[in-house]
Amino acid sequence: MSTVESPSQTDAARNRATVERAFAALVATSDADVLASALRDDFVHHRPDADRSKDEWLDAVRRAMPPLAGMQVEIDHLLADGSHVVMRSRRRLPDRDRSITVVDVWRFERGLIAEAWEVIEPDAEGAAHFTWWV
Repeated sequence: MSTVESPSQTDAARNRATVERAFAALVATSDADVLASALRDDFVHHRPDADRSKDEWLDAVRRAMPPLAGMQVEIDHLLADGSHVVMRSRRRLPDRDRSITVVDVWRFERGLIAEAWEVIEPDAEGAAHFTWWV
């Protein structure tokens, strides 16, 4: 008996593959332009400090890549459900003791990334965040 995937399962797998390809290409090439084709023209990148348009975000990624050359990335979780993909990763620079944990959430629309949310936490500061209300 064959199993027929629902559209949301098929979309989720396609969306997950898009994130995998785009992120792998960015890390391998350090070229922010490899991300452009995966983003909608009205893409919005959300961070706690500000929202950015597609062009603003790609410019920020371009500026960030030179100092991040050689960045090592360990993907701990890459989950997809319907129109959303979530990735939790740890990132380090060579010859540095510091690392960060990053959670990215992408929302897809018609096969392209429409929105992204990103939370970055320096690993050395993680314990202090368990009691942020103090």
